[in-house]
Amino acid sequence: MSANNQVNLNSLSAIIAGSVLIVAGIIVLIAGIIVAALDRRKTTTTTTITQTTSPSSSSETISTETVVLAKWTDRFIAWLIDFIIVFIGLAILFALLSIPFWIAFPQWFESSNNMNMPFRNVGPFNYLISSLVFTAYWTYFESTSGQSIGKKLLRLKTTGLQGKNIDAKTAVIESFGKAFLLPLDVLLGWIFTNEKRQRIFNRASNTIVIKLAEDSSHIISNNVKYVKD
Repeated sequence: MSANNQVNLNSLSAIIAGSVLIVAGIIVLIAGIIVAALDRRKTTTTTTITQTTSPSSSSETISTETVVLAKWTDRFIAWLIDFIIVFIGLAILFALLSIPFWIAFPQWFESSNNMNMPFRNVGPFNYLISSLVFTAYWTYFESTSGQSIGKKLLRLKTTGLQGKNIDAKTAVIESFGKAFLLPLDVLLGWIFTNEKRQRIFNRASNTIVIKLAEDSSHIISNNVKYVKD
């Protein structure tokens, strides 16, 4: 309420927007859990190929892993879950950082024009900070387990071309594209790397996104066959 007992619509709209984001985040998380539960029935298979080394010798068994490449829709849902989680975290962080300004300079927040004054012309700065936070988020999770929160809910994993876990350097390269240049990264990936469903920065980092089997067993092999989910 303002000094003349009128409702401050700016504050009210911020509260409504925050509530909508929280509800949307909960809905997306529930949807992700449902999709993950439905996809538990899908499994990747490990096949064996028998080759004869010589007419008189015993056959040699070579293990070949069939890697199921994740669908673009599943990857988008996983990205959206991560985006909402990090966005809400950033919104809370920026709100906490603005509290000292609100206490010290309450006149800045009395009208929409004054409220926006300390935040004018900082759009590129906010974009840079947000993108760096997203890069750090994906780098940490995908260099440790290969799965961000969104990927874990959708049973997806970022790996190397042979199914191995990736290191931090590779994760930084892979994460940079979707944090800073996602539309261009995906569009060029659709055009040039569709056979392995790689974004451009997936290709630059030699990574793929796979669909995990129901039992979560993941056998690493030098002989890999790629199939699409």
